[in-house]
Amino acid sequence: MKSSNCIFLGWLFILLFHSASAQSLKFAFISDTHIGNPTAAEDLRRTVLDVNANPLLEFAVITGDVTEFGSDEELKLAKQILDSLSKPWYIIAGNHDSNWSESGSNSFRRVFGGETFSLVKGGYLFVGTSSGPNMRMGPGQIPRENIVWLDSVLSNMRDPGMPIIYLNHYPQDSAQNNWYEALDRLKKTNVQLVLCGHGHSNKRFSVEGIPSVMGRSNLRAKDSVGGYTIVTIANSKAIFEERKLGLDGLRKWAEVDMFNHQFTKDTTKYFRPSFAVNEKFNKVKLLWEYQDQSDIGAGTASSKKFVFATDTKGLVYALNKNDGKRAWMFKTGGKIYSTPAVEGDYLTVGSSDNFIYCLSASSGKLIWKYEALKPVLGSPVIKGNQVFVGSSDGHFRSLDLKSGKLLWDFDDVKGFVVTKPLIYEGIIYFGCWANDFYALDIKNGKLIWKWNNGALNRMFSPAACYPVAAKGKVFIVAPDRYMTAFNAKTGEVIWRKQMKDVRVRESMGLSEDSSLVYVKTMDGELYGISTAASDMDLAWKASLKLPYELTPSTLIENNGVVFIPSHSGLASAIDRSSGKVLWQYKTSNCLMNPIMPLDKNKVIVSTMDGKIACLEYSYSN
Repeated sequence: MKSSNCIFLGWLFILLFHSASAQSLKFAFISDTHIGNPTAAEDLRRTVLDVNANPLLEFAVITGDVTEFGSDEELKLAKQILDSLSKPWYIIAGNHDSNWSESGSNSFRRVFGGETFSLVKGGYLFVGTSSGPNMRMGPGQIPRENIVWLDSVLSNMRDPGMPIIYLNHYPQDSAQNNWYEALDRLKKTNVQLVLCGHGHSNKRFSVEGIPSVMGRSNLRAKDSVGGYTIVTIANSKAIFEERKLGLDGLRKWAEVDMFNHQFTKDTTKYFRPSFAVNEKFNKVKLLWEYQDQSDIGAGTASSKKFVFATDTKGLVYALNKNDGKRAWMFKTGGKIYSTPAVEGDYLTVGSSDNFIYCLSASSGKLIWKYEALKPVLGSPVIKGNQVFVGSSDGHFRSLDLKSGKLLWDFDDVKGFVVTKPLIYEGIIYFGCWANDFYALDIKNGKLIWKWNNGALNRMFSPAACYPVAAKGKVFIVAPDRYMTAFNAKTGEVIWRKQMKDVRVRESMGLSEDSSLVYVKTMDGELYGISTAASDMDLAWKASLKLPYELTPSTLIENNGVVFIPSHSGLASAIDRSSGKVLWQYKTSNCLMNPIMPLDKNKVIVSTMDGKIACLEYSYSN
């Protein structure tokens, strides 16, 4: 590696041949550092030295995927390296920072001081929002609270005509479920440029008439050195130059004219998600809808009177089943991705503030709380007088439902737990983000068996699916696109299949009669796998055909109707006997959490952008 002095002399040489007005705005555009990748730390350190040695660079922006796996260790190392920058720097999260975060995306906010930024430089307002979906596989999504924040920033501008540069990890197109939420707001302003990462390449394009530029990854990849982008804004132009570390010179690869596009006068129609499907089926109707101001990243629970939900503001709250009005709320200290469980007046839930909570289901008052060593992202299950839940500290615990007293503690989980465990014939099962799947004795928490899928990549772990069991077998699906059937007592693999035309992922569920395991494929199809067969037997198929589909939410059958969530806010109801689509209803364009049957002909649906809806349907053909 060159010394700082050598780099500085190199920059002086470059400056002799690089014209720049004294009034020009020049900054470093860094993206996709992926700390955790084998070369990432060294690549970023070289970039920091290079930026420091360039006297014309005023600041740096880092547009997401700062880490490979969102771990606390990776975030800490990234911060340590970036703190060596002698210039101001501003950072937002990408999907790698939020989807696999052991902290429930709290550590990013804590380590870097926030997950959004706004600043004024050279007469431009730079405004950046993070991108998820947090803790859930799916298309990108700007968190609901970031959209609310963006509203506040844009509505409180001292100069409404100030030119704006918007930054997000994703390109602002349909690869991000709610791209239009940001664009519709920005196009009411003097937005002149969008910067993004994610694609690991230099690319210039346009989104709905707004000039957009994707920056390369800081990683060296197959090259010998990494690199970043230098942006110069002067004379109503933005010039983009690639800086390869350790090499002299810059390569200009894009130039963008900067001007007020006056989008408020633009009558051109751009693609927006269609909700026309809601007029197609007369068997279903909306009874009520609730809009949270934060993301909802978990399923719901219910009692005779209430629907219980959680959000990423750290709230647990109860909605009246009849009208959706909030009856009570309880504030925790961290984002929540744990689906609550309720038994009588006892409501239990985990929070990323490291606590497991038990509240009164009727009033929301705290009954007890138990502190784990790290965030509790797993969803609890209740059986008898016991609560079972996994966390991010390597522990899986059983607590007394009424007192919160620890009954047993399995402390040898290798990765963090985000799933809802399965209880079957005296054994409790769960996966984690370390490629392992566990079976514990429900009486004492002793390990009965453990299985590892052998993958080198943690992202292939059987962590996000809700396992199911029937006829002496336990079934799981995972991001490696394998479905696996185990002997429930011994852990022996009965069969393990990856089929070309049945690309399973984390979405599965059990039929009411336990004869089928429902699996939703990445191609948007729904199959039923026989639980009795000795091999993977496609015993049933629905007529459902969704577009490309990723949502990991579990599948539910109730009274002969199979409920299918999607990653674009569409709920589908399938007739079990015929496999035909009974009805569909779209509540938003964001990832849908597990659908919850409420009464005989009602369901609760919730989506990551904070919407909860109660739907009523009929069975008539």
